[in-house]
Amino acid sequence: MTLFQRAAKVFNAGFTPLLSLPVVGPALGKSMVTLSYTGRKSGKRFSLPVAYRRSGADRVTIAVALPDQKQWWRNFLGEGAPLTLHFPDGDRTGHAVATRSDSGVTLAVDLA
Repeated sequence: MTLFQRAAKVFNAGFTPLLSLPVVGPALGKSMVTLSYTGRKSGKRFSLPVAYRRSGADRVTIAVALPDQKQWWRNFLGEGAPLTLHFPDGDRTGHAVATRSDSGVTLAVDLA
């Protein structure tokens, strides 16, 4: 695990609970959400905070910052994979597909 990955793990562990606080959560929930998924190799469940943008009622776009420093988004390459987004007003399941371009990595999430 790189230094960046260790720092991100500490940040995520501290930041994720803020999204569920009554006062802070709704304010952050307009642009941040907790994403949960099952690792394709490990089978373990992971949760992390991500910035998102709605693209309609049932579509969300997540831009992955510094993708070469991160591994998690690779679970969504190819056919993609299921995930859960924990919004302040309730959880939504969906299917995400990651695409890489010259401008970075983006997850397109179709919500159920």
